[in-house]
Amino acid sequence: MSGKAKNRIVLITGDGKGKTTAALGMVLRALGHGQRVCLVQFVKARADTGEVRALRWLEGVETHVCGAGFVFSGAGAADARHRRAAEEGLALAAEKLRDTAYRMVVLDEVCGAVALGLVGVRAVLEAVQGAAPGKVIVLTGRDAVPELIAAADTVSRVVCVKHGMCAGWPAQPGVEW
Repeated sequence: MSGKAKNRIVLITGDGKGKTTAALGMVLRALGHGQRVCLVQFVKARADTGEVRALRWLEGVETHVCGAGFVFSGAGAADARHRRAAEEGLALAAEKLRDTAYRMVVLDEVCGAVALGLVGVRAVLEAVQGAAPGKVIVLTGRDAVPELIAAADTVSRVVCVKHGMCAGWPAQPGVEW
């Protein structure tokens, strides 16, 4: 690479459990190298999840929970409250992407927010393209649209083989949240 430093774009998608967890592993790696990180969570509305609580204990990471709660396709996904929360989250993420203080910015669940129509793919791509040089950008969430996949240089798909909730396990602290 020559000239302006390229940004690394990693996308983690799929119907399996572990997309956010994989991104958090990258956050830990970055912190271990003394890099500052910002995590912006879309869709998710709980600030008392295990990951948010744990990240508060670590120096060098800033966390923002910007969602209005989980929404499902056909169940009011275009609700104004959810759209507004996603748009505000994207504006914050774009600001952090431009900020040279952060080496890594994670847009957690942004793929799902796009797929649900809460925020436009063009707006997400503009935010990513407007990032300061030398940034690592991590996008997560189900149903990544082709435009986001094409923009990424690394794409992983997490596939659900079996999920405990299908067998009656309720969401558990430390596992689901």
